[in-house]
Amino acid sequence: MGLPAVDRISAPLARRIALAAQGFADPRPTGVVDGRHLRRLTDRLAVVQIDSVNVLSRSHYLPAFSRLGPYRREAFDELAGRRRLFEYWAHEASFLPVRLHPYLRWRMAAAEQHAWGSMVRIQRERPGYVAEVLDRVREAGPLKASDLAEPRPDRPGSMWNWHAGKVALEWLFYTGVLTTRGRTSAFERVYDLTERVLPAAVLRAPTPEPADAVRELVRTAARALGVATERDLRDYFRLRPAPARAAITQLADVGELLPVEVAGWGAPAWLHPAARRPRWIRARALLSPFDSLVWERPRVERVFGFRFRLEIYTPAVRRVHGYYVLPFLLGDRLVARVDLKADRQTGVLRVQSAFAEPGVDRAEVAAALATELTEMSGWLELDSVAVRDRGDLAPDLAVALR
Repeated sequence: MGLPAVDRISAPLARRIALAAQGFADPRPTGVVDGRHLRRLTDRLAVVQIDSVNVLSRSHYLPAFSRLGPYRREAFDELAGRRRLFEYWAHEASFLPVRLHPYLRWRMAAAEQHAWGSMVRIQRERPGYVAEVLDRVREAGPLKASDLAEPRPDRPGSMWNWHAGKVALEWLFYTGVLTTRGRTSAFERVYDLTERVLPAAVLRAPTPEPADAVRELVRTAARALGVATERDLRDYFRLRPAPARAAITQLADVGELLPVEVAGWGAPAWLHPAARRPRWIRARALLSPFDSLVWERPRVERVFGFRFRLEIYTPAVRRVHGYYVLPFLLGDRLVARVDLKADRQTGVLRVQSAFAEPGVDRAEVAAALATELTEMSGWLELDSVAVRDRGDLAPDLAVALR
C-alpha cells in the first residue's frame, strides 16, 4: 500500500496535539483523584520514568500531580502493589503498565546486547555467583542489595558504585528473571522472582516476535506523543534505529501512522490517526525534569522553542538555572523554569531560582506559578513557599506569593 499524501500542520497545532496526547488538554478532576485516574494516566503515558533524586519529590510521583493535581502519593504505590505496573528499563528505569511486559521480553532475552558492561561481565566471569544470588532469592524470598554482605568498589562517587551482589541482582532484573516487589523507604529495590510478582495472565501471555513487539512499542509511543519525528518515536522506549524504522514503515503502510510536515520542524513527522487536535490548551503545570513531555531535549526545543538542560550533574558554580529545575507550562507554552527544594525540616517549599522565558508577561506568569507552587506545597505536606532572590522572575513571584 502506498503512503498517503503528506498533511501539513502548523507548529502551534503540533504543540497542542503533543500536549493533548500527554494528558494536558483535559481539565483536572474536581473531586478526589483515585486509582482509576492514575490507571488511565499511566495507560496514556505508558512510561513513567523513575529517578532517585528526592530534593523535591521522587520523580515518578510528579507527572500525575502535573496533570491531575493533588493526590495521595500512596495511591501510585498501590498501582504497583496491585500489579497494575511493573518496573523495567524502557526509556530509562521506568514504571510501565503490565500489558507491556510481553513486548519487552525481546530486550530481556537480548540482555547481553543492551545491558551495561558490568552486568554482562559478572554473568560471563562469575556465572556461579549469579546463580547463587538467584538461588537465594528463590529459596529465601525477596532480597535487597543491602542484604548481600559485599564490599563496595573503592571508586569515587556512589550513584553507580555497585557491589557485586547489586550487579548480579541488576543482571537478573534486566534479563527478566527477577522484578521488583516494591521499594524501601530509602528507595532501594526489593527483588523477587518475576513469576511470584506479576499476574499469572501476564506471565501466560505469548511472547511476540521481536519485530512485532517493536511495532507495538512504536504504536504505543505514537499514541503517547500524538505527533512525532522518527527520533521521538524511537526515544520513547530507547529503540534502535533499524527495527524502529521498519516498524514505522509497517504502521504507515496500514494507516496507523500518518505522514505530516510540521512547519519549522525541519524533519519528517508522523501523526497518530486518533490524536486530538485541540483549538486551545488551558494547562498549568510544573513538570519534573524526567517527565515524558520534556525528557527528550531536542523535541522540547522543536515543539516549544524551550532550551532545557539537566544540571544535576553540573558543578554548582557552573549551573545556569539550578539543581532540580522544573519547566512551568501555562496554556500551551513553557513560560518559565524554577529550581525547587522541599525543605522538610522547616516545612518550606523553597524556590531557589525562578526564570521567565523571553517575551512573557511576568506578572501573569508569576501569578499562575504562585498558585501552582502553593498547591504543590500543600500536596507535599509543607506549610509555605519561600522565594530566593535569584532569577528575573523571582521578584514578581515573591510579590504574587504574598
